[in-house]
Amino acid sequence: MNRYFLAIDIGASSGRHMLGWMEDGKMKLKEMHRFENRQVMKNGHLCWDLENLWTGVVEGLKACKNEDMIPETIGIDTWAVDFVLLDDKDEIIGDAVAYRDERTKGMDSEVFSIIPEKELYAKCGIQKQPFNTIYQLMAVKKDIPEALQAAKTFLMLPDYLNFRLTGVKKQEYTNATSTNLVNAKTKAWDMELIDRLGLPAGLFGELSQPGTVVGELCEAIVKEVGFTSKVILPATHDTGSAFLAVPARDETSVYLSSGTWSLLGVENREPITTEAARKENLTNEGGAFGTYRFLKNIMGLWIIQSVRRELNGTEYVEGRKSKYATGITYSFPDLIAEARAAEGFETVLDVNDESFLSPVSMIDAIKHYCADHDKAVPETVGEIMQCVYKGLSQCYADTVKQISEITGKEITGINIIGGGCQDGYLNELTAKATGLPVYAGPIEGTAIGNLVIQMINAGLFSDLAQARDCIFKSFSIEEF
Repeated sequence: MNRYFLAIDIGASSGRHMLGWMEDGKMKLKEMHRFENRQVMKNGHLCWDLENLWTGVVEGLKACKNEDMIPETIGIDTWAVDFVLLDDKDEIIGDAVAYRDERTKGMDSEVFSIIPEKELYAKCGIQKQPFNTIYQLMAVKKDIPEALQAAKTFLMLPDYLNFRLTGVKKQEYTNATSTNLVNAKTKAWDMELIDRLGLPAGLFGELSQPGTVVGELCEAIVKEVGFTSKVILPATHDTGSAFLAVPARDETSVYLSSGTWSLLGVENREPITTEAARKENLTNEGGAFGTYRFLKNIMGLWIIQSVRRELNGTEYVEGRKSKYATGITYSFPDLIAEARAAEGFETVLDVNDESFLSPVSMIDAIKHYCADHDKAVPETVGEIMQCVYKGLSQCYADTVKQISEITGKEITGINIIGGGCQDGYLNELTAKATGLPVYAGPIEGTAIGNLVIQMINAGLFSDLAQARDCIFKSFSIEEF
């Protein structure tokens, strides 16, 4: 009889329940449920619809029961940086504000007035991004200090979902590192930093490593879904899970987790918190098994996804309507075809420009960027797509060079995992821009990495090396 394990993998636009098991020496996957993850405007802020998210989690568990495929263990991973504050009755204080909200504008200056940017990087090793949790918390402290005063618990979003499933509160390490409040060397909350920022020390407790048991499903959940199971911490930061699924067998390749964000980097055993690394805006995210992901967060397929929504006339957030709706429904292959037909268009975007983070219109943002930087302004769909694709591939090439120079490693290949690895055109451009072979797959990298932790915990794999060997044999890898 098969032993089943469930990865609940939640991204910024959707979540899915992926069941995994071993069969004839290979890992098998089955998607049990998929649900929308949406953002809504509440009280003037862009927020996560947590109740919709929670409903999706529970419905996916019911789907396992309906298929009579009951998981031994369950692991949840999500995106990073976002959190909730709970009061003394474990009720959420305020709203679950999303990282693309504008509340963090100017908060970097607030933080750096207390701790200089160089010192912060030397402590935590996390790249500066305007939405990092440290800036979100400073926004709360400045705008609604009473929320911090009333707070008894701080939980990143996967920690919060685990709490609702089990009644047990744990703060998981890999996601916590994205807050910019964890000391890179000690792998614990930097309480000296937290004190200097004036944040309540009691919100930050012991950090738990991937593989830690959270607890059994609580009685109310068991009654609702029809079975009991154990919740285990994977690397709850989705990039941390994704990197575990890379089937690379050497240390000279870079990893690229490609989705809404592109996370490009290498695994290290020690953090690199030098001034050179800070200037290149490289980060040291905590990983499983004592590793650090030395990488850069790149805007990724978010730009392409946003352009597609506008062209198709669909909304991303309540109240935002597209003026670029064409009456044509573009698929991603359609957009790739348009881009190929416009290969002579030479404009290259800086895809990490902050104007692309959360614009009302991504197409307008692209055109304004080009005009402001004296570049040819794209007019057709193909030209818009071409400058985005060129921008992404060039950013990948620049980042590979930066990582090579700082680590001293000669990079010999790029391993792309996640949904974005299906974009053959981007893979081709990346291989051309970097001059390196590109290996694409597996597609379900994040869910697979989530399952790896569970399966190691269950004794199906002895260690990560054995798990990666199995991944290499179980899933197709395409070379470009």
